[in-house]
Amino acid sequence: MNPPSRRRFLAVTAMTVAAVLPLSSCGVTRGDDAGSTRLRMMIPNSPGGGYDVTGRTAVRVMEDDDITGRFEVFNVIGASGTVAMSRLKNEKGNEDLLMTMGLGVVGATFTNKSDARASKATPLARLIEDQEGVVVPKGSPYKTIDDVVAAWKKNPGKLRVGGGSAPGGPDHLFPMELARTVGVTPKKVNFISYDGGGELLPALLGSKIDIATTGLGEFSEQIKSGQIRVLAVSGDKRVAGIDAPTLKEAGVNLSFTNWRGVLAPPGVSPERRKELIALLRRMHDSPEWRKALQDNGWTDAFLTGDQFGSFLKAQDKRVETTLEELGLA
Repeated sequence: MNPPSRRRFLAVTAMTVAAVLPLSSCGVTRGDDAGSTRLRMMIPNSPGGGYDVTGRTAVRVMEDDDITGRFEVFNVIGASGTVAMSRLKNEKGNEDLLMTMGLGVVGATFTNKSDARASKATPLARLIEDQEGVVVPKGSPYKTIDDVVAAWKKNPGKLRVGGGSAPGGPDHLFPMELARTVGVTPKKVNFISYDGGGELLPALLGSKIDIATTGLGEFSEQIKSGQIRVLAVSGDKRVAGIDAPTLKEAGVNLSFTNWRGVLAPPGVSPERRKELIALLRRMHDSPEWRKALQDNGWTDAFLTGDQFGSFLKAQDKRVETTLEELGLA
């Protein structure tokens, strides 16, 4: 390289380093109460899925309210969240990584026989709950949840039940618990799994299944238009804007909700866990998060720290019991 060329090369290199250094030094920062280190949010499913929407909404609120600086948000896809849970387990002691997850991930670790249990990670906060619904197409002969239960008891295998979850996910666990509650053996349930609401909807409208068990937000437009009727909702309270009883109002003693929350890797120090919980609490208390709850039809279910940890252990037991009955765990 001749001297002029070398000088030009060094000048270009210097400009490149100068351009990169400010970006690196700024990094992805947290709020004042949590230092200035990089903070990342891992999403255990594809963009646009329930965990993705929840995680990115939480991150956006924290960024917009200056609770934190900018996050790095990334998706880790595979085995219904088990791949992401395994990565979280392997990041033991990493104090700058968070992961959005929920009931479906708990179930997936059992069906995939993984020891990367959510209850073994560092519990930060449960954020929201979503009700499930028992839904039918407009022309269905089933007018009430009682009609469904009667048909189920008469011939369990004949009633085709569809859900937008793999085994162990909420759309699968809900009908299994519902069957057990009304006296139908869960193993006899004719459950057909679909890859999310996008596949479940045409199956329901095309009469490939008789009923669907699903998160109500998945089919909100079809419910509003009357294409789909909701026979019952799974939570303790009715859902605003939906003319359907709770299961308990209909005489079925079951309450079931899907939920989503945030974990950190195992091995995070107690001090660091307090800092991360404080960030999530500030987010939860913000007007922007309250608006996000309303806009997405989510129920506020905020629970932190050890209480969330106890909840995760109870969820492990609940999921394991149901899946053992089905020979899936």
